[in-house]
Amino acid sequence: MTQFVKTHIPCPQCNSSDAAAVNSDGWRHCFSCEQREFVGVDDSPTTPNQPQLVVNNKGVKLSASYTPRAIPDRRITPETVKHYGVVVDNKTHVYPYYTAEALTTDAPIATKTRTGDKQFSVQGVISEAGLFGQQAFPSGGKYVVVCEGELDALAAYQMMGGYPAVSVRSGASGALRDCKQSYEWLDSFECVVVCFDDDDPGRQAARKVAELFGGKSKIMRHVKGYKDACDYLKADDSSTFNTMFWKAETFTPDGIVCGDVLWDVVNTPIQSADVYYPFDGLNKITYGIRPAELVTVCAGSGLGKSQFLREIVYSIKQHTSDAIGLMFMEESVRRTALSLMSLAVDKPLHLPTTEATEEERKRAFDHVLGDGQIFLFDHFGSSDVDNIVARVRYMAKAMDCRYVFLDHVSIIVSAQSNGDERKAIDEVMTKLRTLVQETEIALFVVSHLKRPESKGHEEGAVTSLAQLRGSASIAQLSDIVIGLERNAQADDTTERNTTRVRVLKNRFSGETGKACSLLYSATTGRMTEYEENAL
Repeated sequence: MTQFVKTHIPCPQCNSSDAAAVNSDGWRHCFSCEQREFVGVDDSPTTPNQPQLVVNNKGVKLSASYTPRAIPDRRITPETVKHYGVVVDNKTHVYPYYTAEALTTDAPIATKTRTGDKQFSVQGVISEAGLFGQQAFPSGGKYVVVCEGELDALAAYQMMGGYPAVSVRSGASGALRDCKQSYEWLDSFECVVVCFDDDDPGRQAARKVAELFGGKSKIMRHVKGYKDACDYLKADDSSTFNTMFWKAETFTPDGIVCGDVLWDVVNTPIQSADVYYPFDGLNKITYGIRPAELVTVCAGSGLGKSQFLREIVYSIKQHTSDAIGLMFMEESVRRTALSLMSLAVDKPLHLPTTEATEEERKRAFDHVLGDGQIFLFDHFGSSDVDNIVARVRYMAKAMDCRYVFLDHVSIIVSAQSNGDERKAIDEVMTKLRTLVQETEIALFVVSHLKRPESKGHEEGAVTSLAQLRGSASIAQLSDIVIGLERNAQADDTTERNTTRVRVLKNRFSGETGKACSLLYSATTGRMTEYEENAL
């Protein structure tokens, strides 16, 4: 039980003569200024050059007198302790935690204290911190080792001769959440090696974390007699740890099934779609929107593809609580946000001539964007394929987006340096298709069309799979291809604002053909389904 072992002593922080006390865990607390400082039990609080860490309501910081000490029972050297900024006093350790963006020169925002009897206490806002040790290594590089505990990270770093090694904040139970919070930093490495404890919780957590990073993950297995990284170092057996590190196999998800066990699966009624399109005619052919589905929307330039997608986004927003990721590459985040808000008030808020009160705008904002369900990608200067694919994966894995919209693939292709459009489209679509299967998201991709030999698409030309740009990869890798047709040059206003929706490919049911007609209203900024013959 923690109790005060020194009382009525001076506080060097506020110069009080008797307001401080030291407890049995070695922490000095001042009842005047409310600041805490780790000073140890046996040493005087004012002894110079002892390890100190100041905790107050402004955060946590190492004092100038900090001196690294070894952890002898774990064979951890002072150099390793210093690299991570750990405070050691006998069997009490204080582990600093920093924000995910912090550098070693920044102050930690929280600490975790481990006493000799393996009791833990936390000071500061650890929920906002990154992984333990993350600040000690720059992002990027070949390998990063993710461990289940702070001491394991220290041991792995020391045995591997300096490879980046970090630890999750809260053990196996919170490992997936912690790695999601530091997803971008971990994903910047070429290979993420998961080195968790060799027990059921550790093995289960290791698979979940490995799935987060797909094919760049490896899970390290332990030899009999060793449960974690610390066990190798305590046994002075770094060579075996290194051997197991290099033998770690690339993570492969489960999925090979023998057909004779599938009766219960095939005898289960086919479930309806998770969510539906906002247009009945399109639902009759496609049967709605399903997970792990790649949908390509194609049309000529300037024929309303983005507005068509926004109507789908808004419908999903109204009918589900699932997170939605938006990557509209030809417009700013402001334009995308205003265009979505327009759907909530039936006014084109993105136009300067539209009159709307601040109350209307705020109501539209709260309804569409204010609940944190929609995530937007600020794409300025970031259009290469690997960056885009990484952001889609981030939305799916770290933000739990079940629906992602990418408008459009052609702008990614134009950013590639090889100059071969066909090869670039093949690369982009292959990576996106793989990502859809890995994450099981519904991904909507926009593609431009080649100009037909006769009249152009802006004059209402019928769309076809043969008009998709590049090679046949877009048609082959998409589950559904939807073509939009509109005569933007027609004299008749209704004809000029009518978009005909045609399903060009439908892997789910095989049905194709014209699905519906949509009439755009310049007054409301909405696309509404209608029967052309009824007008």
